[in-house]
Amino acid sequence: SRPLPPGLELAAYRVVQEALTNTVKHASGAAAAVTVEYGPERLRVEVTDSGGHPGAAAGSGRGLIGLRERLAVYGGTLNTGRRLTGGYRVEALIPLETP
Repeated sequence: SRPLPPGLELAAYRVVQEALTNTVKHASGAAAAVTVEYGPERLRVEVTDSGGHPGAAAGSGRGLIGLRERLAVYGGTLNTGRRLTGGYRVEALIPLETP
């Protein structure tokens, strides 16, 4: 494996940070899982939660919009939504340049 460029590494970190923050704010008591797959052609970061008790804070959606913009700089995408099994899922796919 090779090191990630610092900006891309920060973008992946921010995905995890924002998704976990949203879990705490909007799904109190939920279990969360973070998956990072570092393949030869892309980095995949996924954060899921099991659903919980709705928090008092209503979201503005600006955090996810900011993530989409940050990922777009690297040609990445952000997919979000409710899971069929309950809870919420945030997935970032970021292409990696081949050496």
